[in-house]
Amino acid sequence: MFRKIISPESLGAALREVRKQKGLNQTAAGKLVGIDQSTVSKVEQGSGGTQLDTLFRLLAALELEMAIQPRNRVEDNIEGDNW
Repeated sequence: MFRKIISPESLGAALREVRKQKGLNQTAAGKLVGIDQSTVSKVEQGSGGTQLDTLFRLLAALELEMAIQPRNRVEDNIEGDNW
């Protein structure tokens, strides 16, 4: 799975999708790494203020990793990203 993440909301949507594909509810996903259901919900909603440690723990629970790469400016402008 490759997903372009450009905001907290798009990150939350991607995490929600993977969690559901794995057949986990928010409580079960959180319990895998010691995160409350309410925290999983906030991350999935794209709420600001999520600690990096929490994000990486949730990524681990979902067997995901984060990759950083340079932005392709030509492609971004075609898709309408202006920032």
